[in-house]
Amino acid sequence: MDQAVPAGSGPTVTFGSFRLIPAEHVLLENGAPVRLGHRALDILRLLVEHAGDLVTKQQLMSRVWPQTFVDEGNLKVHVAALRKALRDGQGGTRYIVNIPGRGYKFVAPVSISHEPEEPRRTATTPNNLPVQLAHVVGRSETVAAIVDLLAVERSVTIAGAGGIGKTTVAVAAAGRLLSRYPDGIWFVDLAPISSPHLVPTALAEVLGLPIRSESPTPQLVASLRDKAMLIVLDSCEHLVDAAASLAEELVRSTCVSVLATSREPLRTEGEHVLRLPSLAVPETIDDLSVAEALGYSAVQLFVDRAIACLDTFELTDHDAPIVAAICRRLDGIALAIEMAAGCVDSFSVADIARLLDDRFHLLTRGRRTALPRHQTLKATLDWSYGLLSDTERVILRRLGIFAGWFTAAAAAEVLPRDGIGAAGISDAIANLASKSLLGVDIGDRATRYRLFDTARAYALEKLADMGETDETARAHACYCRDVFTAAERDWNSRPTDEWRTTYRPLIDDLRAALDWAFTPAGDVGIGVELTVAAVPLWLELSLMEECRVRADRGLTALDQSDPDSREAMQLSAAIAWSQMYTATGTRQTSAMWARALALADRFQDSDYRLRALWGLWADAKNKGRFQDAVVTAERFSKLAAAGGQTADMLVGERMIGDSLHFLGEQAAARRHIETMLARYHAPPHRSNLVRFQFDQEITARMTLSRVLWLRGLPDQAMRMATENVDRAVRLGHTLSLCNALAQSACPIVLIVGDLQTARRYTALLADLTTRDALHVWRAYATCFEGDILLRSGDLAGGTDLLQTGVDTLRSATFVQYLTSFLGQLADGCGRAGRLGEARALIDEALARCDASDEKWCVAELLRIRGEIARLDPDAGPAEAETWFRRSLSMAQAQNAIAWELRTATSLARLGRDRDGGGEELAALASVLARFREGHATADLVAARSVLTPPA
Repeated sequence: MDQAVPAGSGPTVTFGSFRLIPAEHVLLENGAPVRLGHRALDILRLLVEHAGDLVTKQQLMSRVWPQTFVDEGNLKVHVAALRKALRDGQGGTRYIVNIPGRGYKFVAPVSISHEPEEPRRTATTPNNLPVQLAHVVGRSETVAAIVDLLAVERSVTIAGAGGIGKTTVAVAAAGRLLSRYPDGIWFVDLAPISSPHLVPTALAEVLGLPIRSESPTPQLVASLRDKAMLIVLDSCEHLVDAAASLAEELVRSTCVSVLATSREPLRTEGEHVLRLPSLAVPETIDDLSVAEALGYSAVQLFVDRAIACLDTFELTDHDAPIVAAICRRLDGIALAIEMAAGCVDSFSVADIARLLDDRFHLLTRGRRTALPRHQTLKATLDWSYGLLSDTERVILRRLGIFAGWFTAAAAAEVLPRDGIGAAGISDAIANLASKSLLGVDIGDRATRYRLFDTARAYALEKLADMGETDETARAHACYCRDVFTAAERDWNSRPTDEWRTTYRPLIDDLRAALDWAFTPAGDVGIGVELTVAAVPLWLELSLMEECRVRADRGLTALDQSDPDSREAMQLSAAIAWSQMYTATGTRQTSAMWARALALADRFQDSDYRLRALWGLWADAKNKGRFQDAVVTAERFSKLAAAGGQTADMLVGERMIGDSLHFLGEQAAARRHIETMLARYHAPPHRSNLVRFQFDQEITARMTLSRVLWLRGLPDQAMRMATENVDRAVRLGHTLSLCNALAQSACPIVLIVGDLQTARRYTALLADLTTRDALHVWRAYATCFEGDILLRSGDLAGGTDLLQTGVDTLRSATFVQYLTSFLGQLADGCGRAGRLGEARALIDEALARCDASDEKWCVAELLRIRGEIARLDPDAGPAEAETWFRRSLSMAQAQNAIAWELRTATSLARLGRDRDGGGEELAALASVLARFREGHATADLVAARSVLTPPA
């Protein structure tokens, strides 16, 4: 869908095919937005304002970086990016000219219009495609072919040699396909990934999907099943089997299309392979004119990149045959040509050709015909490396330690200085970028760099040859530890979006640093510290399985050296967190929380005491130990009171109220919950989501809505449950939303008989829990699906689904509300005539309640037991009445008027069928008269139907 962008009121500056609208900070080319960072646009604005005049470097830096000292290399990078975006120099058109040692001048004719701009439309298709600052040269037909292929094929692989331009072509094609995929185009860079099992995780990260399973592919498939989406898997060659497996499963089981780049085909079912050839080079070079040379895409690329490096570069008839020879020597490989062109600021074209020729003869012993493409690239890298200054060589090989994007400031922190200052590092990085050894991403906050994957492999090889790998890897790991230690501190104080934007891009470097730290040559101490500091990132990105695996490795290392350390406390809590709400994890959480609490007591750490007590309370409740839950909640409250933090004390009130609800003490539960809600103010930046997993207000309202229903206030309960879902949706926190749906909204809308809303909420819960691999809550959704079928008259289908959900909850030992589901299943089996199964199920539910002191639903279970007896010819009305009387007594003792109404209805129906039921009907009428709301809900409608004589 497109949306209108309001026109600005300022002037419009036109030059060439471009329009600059300064008031909107927008640059358009032929009406389409040009993607540039705001600093590059600021430079353009200042140059255009002074078109034809010199603008000094100092003027530019003062305008773009006011009150901030930056190295001149930053300006050089941004000007180079701007030139690439403008395609400065192509076709003889010049825009920006460098005045050596002084500054820059905008030399193209400009026209200024003060007429209002027409509203424009911008595409809103979601995507994360990399910004292509450079013009794509010589690939228009290939890009068009890929666009056409993806109209009929769902699996396309661009195969070709390293450095040939596969990624450039894939991104260009994907950019032209945005309107075709309403659910987005998502670029997954596999180059930094070293482990095959992280391939689906990398896709999940890009999509923002939590990972809570050792095998995330099934949940990815479930989440993407109906999505009209294109996934771009880039640089698959080193993980080809894992990438192929993921791509094949996506294409087979979803509507997603996959565009992959690899040095070899993935060999998946239905794959269409497009082999990317080299750029076109002249067959003969003698007497080649400029016009003839520029007819070949390889020469076009050389000239394009040469101008970006040196704005005064101009291809002449004298140099045209030499450039053609360089391109032939480099086999038309795009990256190699870019690196050669990047030397024009230091060498003449003839010198580049001579030096390149010497290098190739040395490497191949004069056998030009024996030079495969991968050797060509290796030779070019060797040649480019040899042309660098000593400082640039040192910095290039050490930059290889970065697995992802980095800033010049990060490089200055990691790289041993060896007498090179931060300014020298920054300047060297700018030079490496201009020589096409580094990719550049110019964002609004900072300029980021990244070694191309081939260049990074080369840099790491050189790093090893020089014996510098461990020293540099240690510095990198220490840097990551310090960064994520700061991130851990920031988590509670910075806005979530800002925090995530800052630290999420560092996930690849985090993984690389951890992988090194736990090798024999690494440093386990640094690894443990980094693991602890990284827990917030894994939790924020919902990478629960990765968190569990990494934390478990760190804790195993500590068990051998310092098992009673503060880090062991923190990692125990992280493991317990990551295990909750999965089918396999709930059995192991108690031990981890207990260990965390013991260590928190030892260190007198109040924060982790509260976290661990919350975890033990939740675990006890999840496993049906409700008396233990009350004791733990009270202990939490006392500790919170001693700490004097009002928010923590009110969380304790909520925990006590929730526990009392399960124990059947609804009046007391309501008091505690309402006290909490009346005084609680959520921390501004979700810190209690960090400590206690859920939004505390949402969770409190969830419990209160159930209490209100039990107390005979169904309309209020319904309003609170539905408003709570809306709150959770706005919050954007999956765990809180699933909790509100599973334990409040879904059961309440079912109880009141709103099947339409029940279907909608249950579908939402099923989607969220399937996508996020929340196995326990997915079982809840299955039970609700079964209950909906039962209430719709499908007894066989309903009991089958309920049985499946109940079996999952039993195996997970997660028993919150399991007794209620057992009761519904027993009721369904009884109505289906399967009385033996019904009795066994209801007896199991009652036995569970007796063992755990779970009393909140005992009255309803006793009523269902009576209904089963009423249907059983071997039991009869007398036994049914006994069960009903016990149910009524329990409901009255708890003042649970909702259960009392249900049981009074069953008794009245039994009495009416037996002897007219005058006494029972009067009792039902008396209960019904106590309701002041909810007259359209299912139970009240059923009660009135019993009281109404048949026509």
